[in-house]
Amino acid sequence: MNAKYGTILIVDDNPAILTALKICLGKVFEKILTLTEPENILITLRQEHVDVILLDMNFSNGVNSGQDGLIWLSSIKRRHPDIPVVLITAYADVKLAVRGLKNGAADFVTKPWDNDELIRMLKDAIDMSKEIVPLHEMEREHIKKVVDKCHGNMSKAADLLGITRQTLYRKYQSW
Repeated sequence: MNAKYGTILIVDDNPAILTALKICLGKVFEKILTLTEPENILITLRQEHVDVILLDMNFSNGVNSGQDGLIWLSSIKRRHPDIPVVLITAYADVKLAVRGLKNGAADFVTKPWDNDELIRMLKDAIDMSKEIVPLHEMEREHIKKVVDKCHGNMSKAADLLGITRQTLYRKYQSW
């Protein structure tokens, strides 16, 4: 059985779309939160841990510019920059997609969507948001913590790290 991908928040003013997305994503996510009103996004993000947001672009009746989605995207990114946001709209527009991506969206999908493609996009957005730190950076951070703990005493730090003082100096010089 594949591991599930945590919690998704889906924001769309169409209840039928929310139902379809819940069915589509039910086997992928442990928890699916839905909102029909974007005004509740920030409250929800304060109350729940969310791994990814699927955000509709249009919420105003008769307006299909995507401006609503861009405003909410900006608001989310200001307060929660680490949560990936995938934009979704029925009104596909290359310029709108580019604006969304420039404003911090992880990806852009159009309605009607392809289930497999949508799932891949959401998984990719989550995976990309989880930074993988290279081993040499982890080593550098660990060595700095040990040296700080030893108040700069390199001999003591080298002993704690299990390396020679010369090796510790070489590592320091290479940074």
